[in-house]
Amino acid sequence: MNIFAAVGRVVLALLAETGKLALFAWVGVSHLLRPPFYWRQIGQQMLRIGYFSLPVVALTAFFTGGVLALQIYYGGDQFNSETIVATIVALGITRELGPVLGGLMVAGRASAAIAAELGTMRVTEQIDALSTLSTNPHKYLVVPRLMAAIFTLPLLVFIGDVIGIFGGFVVGTQSLDFNAGVYIKNTYDFLEYDDITSGLIKAAVFGFIIALMGCFHGFNSKGGAQGVGRATTNAVVTASIFILAANYVMTSLLFSS
Repeated sequence: MNIFAAVGRVVLALLAETGKLALFAWVGVSHLLRPPFYWRQIGQQMLRIGYFSLPVVALTAFFTGGVLALQIYYGGDQFNSETIVATIVALGITRELGPVLGGLMVAGRASAAIAAELGTMRVTEQIDALSTLSTNPHKYLVVPRLMAAIFTLPLLVFIGDVIGIFGGFVVGTQSLDFNAGVYIKNTYDFLEYDDITSGLIKAAVFGFIIALMGCFHGFNSKGGAQGVGRATTNAVVTASIFILAANYVMTSLLFSS
């Protein structure tokens, strides 16, 4: 019976946490389109989440495109490798690797920073002070981060797509001796508008997940410095897991036809 009791406690705790997350997400979404809007806060968060994450996303995309080109070439050298490499690099970056790796990189950087910042505000009672001053903490703290992440992640992923395809182009033309004109033509011929937009839609959803996880764990942190550390770790882990799960679901929906 002790085993069943332990399992029951775990299940109940999981359901309670899921309910808290669902309510937190509903409150955040319900405030997204309702005034007032703190534009200064939104601008600051766009800089922190988007602009300052650009170097990490750019480097990740460039080397991912280069490695992808090498692996495809070595794996398919018995076929027309020049056509295969250009096509698969473009499709792989825009459809999957660009948004997923970009989302994971931003989750490791921005979600942790959001959780640490809000967690520190929670344990030092600054969030309670906002309520005392008749300022809605969700409106002032959560909504700007959600909006900034939703708007900036597609821009980051688009830039990452361009840099990732360029990385494959550099490796293909410099290391694999492909013709530059043919490589560009194959990329242009096989890459479609839907491939790009599907990745950008994924990026917007991933941005929402990143900001939501950071805000949720930061808001609910407790226990001083150790609690803030746990909130930061949990934010990154849960954001990464939800990004991978959401990617599977959205891939099934977007490409089911």
